[in-house]
Amino acid sequence: MEKIELVFIPSFGVGHLISMVEMGNLLLSRYPNLSTTFLIINMKGRPTVDLPSPDDLYDSTRIRFLQVTRDEDDSVMDHRAMLDILDLYKPIIKEIVQQEVIARPGSGRLVGFILDMFCAGMVDVAREFKVPGYVFFSSGATFIGLMWHLQTLHDEYGQNLVDLDGSDIELDVPVFKNRYPAKVIPSVITDKEGGSKIFLQLAKMLREVDGVAVNTFAEIESHAIKVLPEDDKNPPIYPVGPILKIKKVNNEKSADIISWLDGQPSSSVIFLCFGSMGSFPDEQVKEIAYALEKSGKRFLWSLRRPLGTDKKMSWITTDYEDPGQVLPEGFLERTAEIGKVIGWAPQVEVLSHEAVGGFVSHCGWNSTLETVWFGVPTATWPIQAEQNMNAFFMVKEVGLSVDLKMDYRQSRWKIADEDSGTVPATVIERALRQLMDENGEESLEMRKRMKEMSDKSRKAVAEGGSSYVSIGRFMDDIINHK
Repeated sequence: MEKIELVFIPSFGVGHLISMVEMGNLLLSRYPNLSTTFLIINMKGRPTVDLPSPDDLYDSTRIRFLQVTRDEDDSVMDHRAMLDILDLYKPIIKEIVQQEVIARPGSGRLVGFILDMFCAGMVDVAREFKVPGYVFFSSGATFIGLMWHLQTLHDEYGQNLVDLDGSDIELDVPVFKNRYPAKVIPSVITDKEGGSKIFLQLAKMLREVDGVAVNTFAEIESHAIKVLPEDDKNPPIYPVGPILKIKKVNNEKSADIISWLDGQPSSSVIFLCFGSMGSFPDEQVKEIAYALEKSGKRFLWSLRRPLGTDKKMSWITTDYEDPGQVLPEGFLERTAEIGKVIGWAPQVEVLSHEAVGGFVSHCGWNSTLETVWFGVPTATWPIQAEQNMNAFFMVKEVGLSVDLKMDYRQSRWKIADEDSGTVPATVIERALRQLMDENGEESLEMRKRMKEMSDKSRKAVAEGGSSYVSIGRFMDDIINHK
């Protein structure tokens, strides 16, 4: 059997690297003649990306991680110029591929590049080697459809996307069955400080690749997956998910959390967690606490704060040294019997625990897929990136979540304290009660739908399932590309 090689280029950011490594592991498990090389872009002057441990790899003999750096200090460049910065890495990546893949003794035939969505411009490098460049899209098919629709509105109809910010209009977007409110367009798309320009560049680049493998499955995004091929400007779409890192973490913090959950009744606990970049101003933290206490529901709350106050650090979170300093006086004592406030959370272990009956989530796509996989209904509280759209999709399109504050947005370009208004405790409490209403007809129906979708997600990746078949088509198209 002919040995073949794939080059993976993740973008900076641990979330993107993890999901792409899982994609690589999946392909290695299916194709014994395949080896992979990951080119990790580490920008000088910015936090470095931690590489996966050997325990996280399917076969460490067939997967390599090579660091890609420049001599120049990239930290002096504004993050709005991200795609332009990546262009500067093209010559370095070309040289590394030539030396470490093409000319490396024992290497197989280079058959293609698999690129993170933010690295789609690297398709130029792939074509210099006369191989195809495909994107692994770590968000859903509906989001890529929204991106392309808004790009079309801008390029062909002259719509200034910045003008949609704060608008009450609703759009007819082909990938949605319902009309899509402009107020839940992700904030980066309408950002007048440069985010909108980056978005349009990215949407255009994604249309120029040879295909897009999307971390989704046909059963949950059936409408979008049916509609996207109808536009001949779009490259082929391959639903290949859900691709999740569901390996459990074993450490002291995790053990303490699981031990607490073990003592709670089945499906009784609300889990609140807002991702690796999710934090709130002090005033908002207090409103969440008031809502939890008033609701009387059992809860496990992953409470995080920004690492720093400047713009570069405000989206990196860390644990509070003393959460009591930001919570209402006496809150921890009054809720000690029903609740637990923690910092970092082992999300997979928590969502898979039978005591958890609801999830208040930032609606990151990985978290969305995890909650479907484990069949846990959610209340949506998006913060940034494409999370508003994910929330709309889960609430309005597939009915698997309740709406806490779908149009809540924190701009990535601002410090948290400057962002959107505080959500009052009454709104939060209402969503918590709706989420956990065991006797309500709507809640019961939502839980039934979630259970059915959870079963479908697992069948999709099993042998013969929709994503299993799609992965085969994806690899056939790469290997036989003309």
